[in-house]
Amino acid sequence: MKFKSLVLSLFIPLGIFAQDIQNNPKSNHGNKFEQLGTILPTPNVYRTASGAPGQGYWQNRADYDISAYLDEDKRNLKGSETITYYNSSPDNLDYLWLQLDENEHSSVKNAGYDSGSMLPKMATSDHLKTTDLPNEDNGYGVNLEKVTDAFGNPLKYIVNKTMMRIDLPKVLKKGETFKFKIEWNYNISDRLKMGGRGGYEYFPEDGNDLYTITQWYPRMCVYSDFKGWQNNQFTGRAEFALAFGDFKVSMNVPADHIVASTGAGKNFEQVLTSAQLARWKQAQNSNEPIEIVTLDEAKKSEKNKSKERKIWKFEAENVRDFAWTSSRKFIWDGMKVIIPENKNEVMAMSLYPKEAYNLYRKFSTKAVAHTIKTYSEFTIPYPYPVAQSIEAANGMEYPMICFNYGRTEKDGTYSEGIKNGMIGVIIHEVGHNFFPMIINSDERQWSWMDEGLNTFVEYLTEEKWDNKFPSRRGPAHTIIDYMKLPKDQLEPIMTNSENIIQFGPNAYSKPATGLNILRETIMGRELFDKAFKTYSQRWAFKHPEPADFFRTMNDASAENLDWFWRGWFYGIDPVDISIDKVTVASADLDALPKSRETTYTVDKPLQNDFEDISKIRNREDKNITFYTDKDKETQDFYWKYNRGLEKVDATKQYVMKVNNMEKVAEKDKAKLQKINAYQIDFSNKGGLVMPIILEFTFEDGTKLTDKSSAQIWRKNEQKVSKTYYFDKKLKSIQLDPMRETADIDTSNNFWGEIPEATSKFQVFKQKNGDAARGASQGKVNPMQAAGKKN
Repeated sequence: MKFKSLVLSLFIPLGIFAQDIQNNPKSNHGNKFEQLGTILPTPNVYRTASGAPGQGYWQNRADYDISAYLDEDKRNLKGSETITYYNSSPDNLDYLWLQLDENEHSSVKNAGYDSGSMLPKMATSDHLKTTDLPNEDNGYGVNLEKVTDAFGNPLKYIVNKTMMRIDLPKVLKKGETFKFKIEWNYNISDRLKMGGRGGYEYFPEDGNDLYTITQWYPRMCVYSDFKGWQNNQFTGRAEFALAFGDFKVSMNVPADHIVASTGAGKNFEQVLTSAQLARWKQAQNSNEPIEIVTLDEAKKSEKNKSKERKIWKFEAENVRDFAWTSSRKFIWDGMKVIIPENKNEVMAMSLYPKEAYNLYRKFSTKAVAHTIKTYSEFTIPYPYPVAQSIEAANGMEYPMICFNYGRTEKDGTYSEGIKNGMIGVIIHEVGHNFFPMIINSDERQWSWMDEGLNTFVEYLTEEKWDNKFPSRRGPAHTIIDYMKLPKDQLEPIMTNSENIIQFGPNAYSKPATGLNILRETIMGRELFDKAFKTYSQRWAFKHPEPADFFRTMNDASAENLDWFWRGWFYGIDPVDISIDKVTVASADLDALPKSRETTYTVDKPLQNDFEDISKIRNREDKNITFYTDKDKETQDFYWKYNRGLEKVDATKQYVMKVNNMEKVAEKDKAKLQKINAYQIDFSNKGGLVMPIILEFTFEDGTKLTDKSSAQIWRKNEQKVSKTYYFDKKLKSIQLDPMRETADIDTSNNFWGEIPEATSKFQVFKQKNGDAARGASQGKVNPMQAAGKKN
């Protein structure tokens, strides 16, 4: 076939330049590239259109002085606290809201967010008990003993499920503080049986408990410019919104317990043995983990249960929460880490029972150190004095302390899966020190703002830990199985935390993958990293909202990413770009122009073919004087003709335009004969627009790549064509060769001769759909199953 209208201004030796051809069907444009201005909240003095805190930004804070008593025999925690609340808002406050999270475990005081249930497939011991109507009190939840002001005067309060309202004796105005006291207790739940983030774990082999004390004290709700009081009930799913403050906490525990917590220890001289204190001081100057409490000491404590008591004291500044752990089972190691960006000296530490010794002793503290250094590189320098990983068969985060899993077999061996899973969860939970402990988003409303952003930086950190690390979340191809689900099983990332069906993929995987696609494919690493760090720096120790993130990423990069936020975060469409057709053409030299001159003529000068009402009324308006009417004698032929003052001369030509291409030189004709044109027709079958990335393989074995930005779809969101000119013949074209856009169907990504390995992979996917879907979840690797290297 001949290519009849080859347009060339010069010959390019590399043989590549492109001509975009936009199709123009009857209906081709939706709203995928429209701005988010009507969706995002209006900027104001508190939050600017750039995504930065405004000149009027404010946030309230709360300081805590807490004493806790752990009764191991009764598995009960008793506490008393003094809270100093600072009102920096412009509003007068009549009441305060506090969170009583332990009511989650109560059968009568929980949030009451029921889920549907169906008949079980088989009966278990759980079904031996009949349904209690009404619910019988199971004895868990917060027992308030006393609520008073600083002088001991009783305060009026009401408890609504997991929230407590205190009515103030007088209005709390801007700039004022209010100090009050609460005494309470609660029965500590068996975490493995009842679930939840805190509680105790019982070890039947040695008869000891390991306590993770979390959400354990009445905590202030956040009062903010964007919501007022964030007092949405705690159901156990959506996590926390908390105000910053300073903490002084003392824990009265059995004398042989080892305690770790948010903050820095203030009385190690009184609670550690002389040998342990010496090792603590040694660890503070060591670049390798030093055992502060040894394995032998922990084993000895397990057998000799002390009836004496000790009080541990900790302090933490400018944190949003406080958690701690206590057990006689703990081994404790630590090492010094220096954060390059701010020269902060941090104690990276791990506490773990003997059941985790062979894993945690080797890897945990080093993973903690690696995490805070890597996150500091991508966000802000780690500001706190300690960072700790606690093995508690769990995965949960708090300022400076987190609870993870990773136990060996009884003989001390472990699988590679357990090892990598442990390292991954340590990186993830330690990383939460940045999101949301410092960049303090509202978890109760938007889980993705901490889980998604944190999972993204977790992926970067895992890559810098080990380039072969089997990350489950972050790479684009790992989200495909979720994206291809039926749409009635999907919801946008911008969905309230309580209402998400596929919580892990929605709140963790999809946002992390989206950010990685921005970094690697849409923006580039340097630009993305600068914008992401700008967001982290702007909102460190503040309360960001989604609009602040979206606007900052746009503002700090000069990239209009509204199309991406709209599609990836507000929508559920997947990526599925198809190569529909490739038209191949060659140059027809006979069709090339022979002359440089073309003259266009008209029979008569141009004039208005219709006199609209405005022109007529303007002529009738005696107050209007037309500029050209002032000097009629000097006007040209066209002006006079349009007013009937001149006639057309039939012998005259009125030259309107001279325009033609340069004549092709004879020496270039041979080169043009070698050029082939390839028009590639694409369709957007999935709905979500993405860059078009192509790999061209030529008959001589060479390759070229090209990437068109997502804006190629801006005038037609359904179909687009693009033409390339090469001076050698193509063998094949592959769309998205590195699987970097999360395209859910790669079977339509090829033209020409498909490479053998790719062909086998496609056949495998088609014949083993279920196995391939499990692959992205870490169950099966289809490339390995097909005998190919991944």
